[in-house]
Amino acid sequence: MTETTLSVPEIHCDHCKMSIEGAVGALEGVTKAEVDVPAATVTVTFDAPAAMEAIVGAIEGQGYAVPDQG
Repeated sequence: MTETTLSVPEIHCDHCKMSIEGAVGALEGVTKAEVDVPAATVTVTFDAPAAMEAIVGAIEGQGYAVPDQG
């Protein structure tokens, strides 16, 4: 299992939380997706080799930019 936390500055409300958690949580290999609204972060636990690209794609697909995390 891998756990990562992504900064998503546009997170500001419970709707953002539900939207992102639903999209990311539905991905194959994702066992946990948790949004921290005050911190504007998404913590994801996953077990899939190409999952990071899919996770970022799912967040961006909900209309939220994911800045370069590097």
